[in-house]
Amino acid sequence: MPRGTRKSEVLAATLISSMNHALARLMDIWDGLGIKEEMRLRRMEEVKKHVEELLNRMISEEVDMKDRIEKSIQSCLKELKVLCHELSVEEYMVDEGMTVLQTERDLRVRLEILLTEKNERLEELRLLQQKDIELCTDLCVTPYYIPTGSIPSRQQLEELKEHIKVYTEEKKQRLQVFSNLRSEIRQCLDEMGRQPENSLEQDAICEDEEAFFLTVDNIKALRVLKEQLELKKETMLSNMSALKERVQVLWCRLLIPQNEQETCQKAPLCPIADSIKLWENELLRLEDLKKANLKDVVLKIREELKMYWDKCFYTKEQRNAFTPYYSDDFTEDLLSQHDEEVVRMRLQYEKCKEMLDAVNKWETSWGQFVLLEKKATDPNRFSNRGGSLLKEEKERVKLQKLLSKLEDELKTRIEAWEIEQGCAFLLKGSRFMDYVTSQWEMHKKQKEREKQDRSLKKEEHTPFKTPIKRPAGSCIQGTPSNKTRKLNGTSNSVMSRTTVSNSSTSSSTSSQSLNGKIPLSTIKEEMTKKSSHSEAVFNSTVNENL
Repeated sequence: MPRGTRKSEVLAATLISSMNHALARLMDIWDGLGIKEEMRLRRMEEVKKHVEELLNRMISEEVDMKDRIEKSIQSCLKELKVLCHELSVEEYMVDEGMTVLQTERDLRVRLEILLTEKNERLEELRLLQQKDIELCTDLCVTPYYIPTGSIPSRQQLEELKEHIKVYTEEKKQRLQVFSNLRSEIRQCLDEMGRQPENSLEQDAICEDEEAFFLTVDNIKALRVLKEQLELKKETMLSNMSALKERVQVLWCRLLIPQNEQETCQKAPLCPIADSIKLWENELLRLEDLKKANLKDVVLKIREELKMYWDKCFYTKEQRNAFTPYYSDDFTEDLLSQHDEEVVRMRLQYEKCKEMLDAVNKWETSWGQFVLLEKKATDPNRFSNRGGSLLKEEKERVKLQKLLSKLEDELKTRIEAWEIEQGCAFLLKGSRFMDYVTSQWEMHKKQKEREKQDRSLKKEEHTPFKTPIKRPAGSCIQGTPSNKTRKLNGTSNSVMSRTTVSNSSTSSSTSSQSLNGKIPLSTIKEEMTKKSSHSEAVFNSTVNENL
């Protein structure tokens, strides 16, 4: 490729011209001095030597510079190749159109950029790893792995940042859980009135959060500890409730004044352990008082026992089975037996409370039903006014439906209870449905017996009469009032009105019959009036009863 004239070449040509002028000037000076040829040659050789030394030194320096630049290029290429591999970037490609100096300068700039990138990555990695190690140490998890001595890629740094972000949130959540558990554990310990008994409890309520490692196992251990403490707390509360119940029972049995009870009940709020101690002391005091009043306490217990017997529908035989109830030897042993029996009956009642309440409802409804059935057979029920008969009939039908519904529900519930408990549900010594069936059969027999008794009484009070032939023309003659007979189940008011009406009709008819033969039209008219009057009286009576 042809090159144009360069300034350096022009300068070189000027340099040669200057040297020629300088040599010519030297020759003129030497000529003027009359220096001989030999001296000229020596002096010219000195000039030549100086010039050649200068040029050779300059050439040598430039060659060294060229070698240095070429070596720098090779070194930069090697370092760039290594850095590109370490930084996971593409290798740098040299532009062939650039000169050696341009190539060297470009490679040097590129190398400086990559070295800066490497140092920045290493510094960022150091800071991120420091934070990651702190987090993983607190959480007892494995840090994000990057090989030691390697340069992390941008992707690895982003993954490390995400890893730190996730575990930072995890630490925040665990710290919140730990704070809540610590607060609950401390509150539970304070409520129970006890101090930490082991290292876990001490660490759990420690104020220094950094002293507790927020590991999964530690959090789990705290949860277990909280559940154990809550269980102990519930046990203590249950014991205290049992103490309160025993104290209240003794208060009732010993007739303790209300002001003394309030003194114990209105005690200031304190830990459960202290409250238990307070109630235990009260129980001991009442137990001592109970021993001094054995007879009164036993009698009170017998009243309570009788109440549970009634609620559980105990028969006389079942009650007689507890012989201490009838003993008059009031001793500690007798009191203990009564206490055990009351506890047993209370548990039995609580075990069957829902069914016993339903049975009690059936018993109440059954008693009302039997009472209404008995009223239905009362001969004086038609004398009541105000629609009471209709109300009683509606109530009786309603009770009959209710009894049927209650029997079905109790049958289903009792069957399920017997399967669950593995024993029979007895009512008054027999199974409930057998008891219900026997009650209905007894009721049916009682009704039949009462019906037979009414029939016998009716036959006894109704004498047999021989029919008497009436004289002709007296077919419409009324029955005298003194011959009227009351019928069972007939209202007195209805009979009285009917009797008065018949009496008036018979009187009119009799007066006409005395004057002679009664006209047929008169007979028909009287019969029509009598029929209408009887019908009106009957309708009036029915309406009043309804």
